Amino acid sequence: MPEIPEIFSRAHEMNLALPGKRISAIEILQPKCLNLSPGDFTEVLIGAVIDEVTYHGKWIKTRTSQGWLLINLGMGGEILLTNRQQMPAKYRLVFDFTDGTCLTINFWWFGYAYFAPLDELDQIPMLAKLGPNAIDLSSEEFFDLVRTQKQSMRVKAFLLDQSRIAGIGNAYIHDILFLARLHPMRKLGSLSDLDISTLFKAIHSGFRPSIEKGGAFYELDLHGEKGGFTMEYILVGYRAGSPCPNCGTLIEKIRTGSTSSFICPDCQPLDETFQPH
Repeated sequence: MPEIPEIFSRAHEMNLALPGKRISAIEILQPKCLNLSPGDFTEVLIGAVIDEVTYHGKWIKTRTSQGWLLINLGMGGEILLTNRQQMPAKYRLVFDFTDGTCLTINFWWFGYAYFAPLDELDQIPMLAKLGPNAIDLSSEEFFDLVRTQKQSMRVKAFLLDQSRIAGIGNAYIHDILFLARLHPMRKLGSLSDLDISTLFKAIHSGFRPSIEKGGAFYELDLHGEKGGFTMEYILVGYRAGSPCPNCGTLIEKIRTGSTSSFICPDCQPLDETFQPH
């Protein structure tokens, strides 16, 4: 599932390539991904000029002259800028532009393409309930956010709750918690001020390498190139049985509620009095 590195990268690429393009036609092969009927969706966006592309959590937000085009890739997919002579093998939506290029969207599983009037973005429930982008918060805002949550909440559950903080998912959270030297089942109330500061920095440090490389290797960029963030850059995630890069202890895969986590048992003990070195 795409997370901040992939969504940030796609939004950035789209914001460089798409502004000024005018939508001339829309092909819809998967109507169930829309929040409007195909006819209404087409009617409100035909003739729209793209102004700017940003993101919120796992949503790509395209502001046009006639309203917002909102894209969520769900479990994954591709957004490609191409033309009708070089179409990908699979796609669910196509936005044709007057300059002869087109934007194709493919959803692997789930995925949405929603329209919202310019002044009604908060009327889309799945966006309205999102917390702030994880990498947009200041350290002070992040500290206040942690301290105002239910303090019995587990740190992993907090980070994955998109209504509290948006954009972190199961792919990157293992390394984020490792960098913070926090066990995923630590309670928020057990975190010291230093823990919170370290976690804030770990979110940025955990995402930065992938953002710099255009996202994960299993995702394609706007022009069909694979992301450069490969398994060699992952510290502990999905590396059960490998040595911890910090202390050499073997990485373990453990159950944390309904999900699995990858941790170093020495660097990330559950002891809530533990302080990282």
